[in-house]
Amino acid sequence: MPSPHSPASPRARFAGLDGLRAIAVTLVVLYHLFPLWWLGSGFIGVDVFFVISGFLITSLLLREHASNGRIRLGDFWRRRARRLLPALGLVLLTCSSVAWAIGGDVLVGLGRQLVGAATFSYNWLSVVEGADYFTGSGSELFRNLWSLAVEEQFYLLWPVLLPLLLLVRRPWLRVTVAFVLAAASAVWMGVIVSSAATPEALGADITRAYFGTDSHAFGLLLGVAVAVLWRAAGRRERPWMHGRTARALVPMTGAAAVAGLILLAASAQHDSVATFPGTLLLASALSALAVMAGCWPGSWLGRLLDIAPLRWVGDRSYVIYLWHWPVLVLLVASVQRTGTDQPFPVWVGILALVLTLLAAETSHRFVESPVRRLGFRGYAAALGRALRLSPRRRAGVLGGLTAIALLSAGTVSAVVSAPSVSSGQAVVEAGIAALEEHDPGPDTGDATTHDAAEDVSGDQITAIGDSVMLASASSLLERFPGIQIDAAVSRSMYAAPGILRELEAAGALRPYVVLALGTNGSVSARSLQEIIDILGPERQLVLVNAYAPRSWIPGVNADLAAFARAHAAVQVADWADAISGKPELLAGDQIHPGDAGGRVFAEAVAEGVDRAAHARARLAEFTEQRTYAEQLRRELFFQPSHAPFAS
Repeated sequence: MPSPHSPASPRARFAGLDGLRAIAVTLVVLYHLFPLWWLGSGFIGVDVFFVISGFLITSLLLREHASNGRIRLGDFWRRRARRLLPALGLVLLTCSSVAWAIGGDVLVGLGRQLVGAATFSYNWLSVVEGADYFTGSGSELFRNLWSLAVEEQFYLLWPVLLPLLLLVRRPWLRVTVAFVLAAASAVWMGVIVSSAATPEALGADITRAYFGTDSHAFGLLLGVAVAVLWRAAGRRERPWMHGRTARALVPMTGAAAVAGLILLAASAQHDSVATFPGTLLLASALSALAVMAGCWPGSWLGRLLDIAPLRWVGDRSYVIYLWHWPVLVLLVASVQRTGTDQPFPVWVGILALVLTLLAAETSHRFVESPVRRLGFRGYAAALGRALRLSPRRRAGVLGGLTAIALLSAGTVSAVVSAPSVSSGQAVVEAGIAALEEHDPGPDTGDATTHDAAEDVSGDQITAIGDSVMLASASSLLERFPGIQIDAAVSRSMYAAPGILRELEAAGALRPYVVLALGTNGSVSARSLQEIIDILGPERQLVLVNAYAPRSWIPGVNADLAAFARAHAAVQVADWADAISGKPELLAGDQIHPGDAGGRVFAEAVAEGVDRAAHARARLAEFTEQRTYAEQLRRELFFQPSHAPFAS
């Protein structure tokens, strides 16, 4: 998140950092508000902020230690509170109250989120909940506060630990220690991500690695290393630092680093160590280079990054970051979506951007800056003086206090009225209950097969799916009595081969196999071919395509359709077309069907099975005719009276 640090004096200011903050917050905001644009890894902006925060805070602490011989922890933490809490409190109260007015899924888990925000433990509470940051439903109102929690934990611990680092007398050894700690944190992130036991667990493991203060501290620690190095160089500036070569080469290196950050943000995200920590670590290293180059004596890069528009955005980067995500979530929650090609319409992102900038400027001018300048007591005293001035000033203060009281009441009401589970989770749990109540009895997989489509019954169908199939389980059981259903939350197509092998080995795999596994990620031709090989020529495969506000859905559906066209024994059940334009039949996440939506899902599956049965019948008829023709040919060929050149 944006570094919420602003130096107290002009001497504490470093050239170019406001511009870097502006670039970083722009990457993050565009990544969230316009997810189908070219910033596939725009979340690296958070790592830019981490490096800046580590550099700034360590620089201030080192300066204070050099001046006073110690670090006044109380003063440091008080300055942090003055800088962070006013804007944060306004965002929490305002957005919680608006969420209460909207209602529904946007309120789920709000109490936990507010506790996490107030105690700066949001990241760890999310990890305990098993959150999936990159593929979750996106309705968590204050999800962006995880990074604020990481930074605040750093602000709490680092002033206490820094004196231990200062016991190391040589500056280059201090820098080495910081680099080693950063490397250890990055390696730990890679270990967590690479140790995922199953594809379904990968999302939660990536979130654990990404949210963890221990596994995502390398950016902060690289900032520490740069600050220690810069402090050592600042005490004894070498002549070469002001030389023509250095003053030309260093800014160019920094400019290349900034360009590299933008290119890196445009790269594709991978759910592997290539991104976690690969991309993040590279972004942190480039940020460290950009910080050093911007602060270099006489650097033109620092002056370039300090141009007025970037300074304006950078100075408000903290509040822009705070506002943008909850504003987006609230707008999306109030809009009924009908398409699968994007999470929400582009105009929603544009409106969210406009509202974010307006809210950020308002809170920056009337809340954040006055409290930072006057302190909490001074701000309260200023409000008291305003009450004794003109009626206009008095009305403004009373109006503001009334608004805060109403927002506080709205926040309490939101927490009290929040549902325990989301509408999507509720329909999935109903599907699980339906499966538990259904007792199909022992399954031997030897159900009688028929050629006619209308003769396909539930005891001939094996259905394997994800949470969408779970939510539709009761409708599938009603439509196909005796159907065999194996569905689980967060399951992807990569799990299908293993499940099918187990069923085949147990003799429980039926003639018609329905797979609905496209919601949670891309599909590969290799996995699909492996599935065909397991099923063999005697079974028909029905692939249910996907409908969800996820960027990968169009690609998944195109891949499934192409695979079906290339294989006669494969049909597509067009769930996406069946449910398109009927958002009222889905839960609030626009993914999981309710009761009526479940019936639409079951009918889409029925149409796919019907086509598979007709294809099976045509294949059987063709095989029978081919066999008869071959038999006739053999009989004619071997008759003596018809033998060639018979005498």
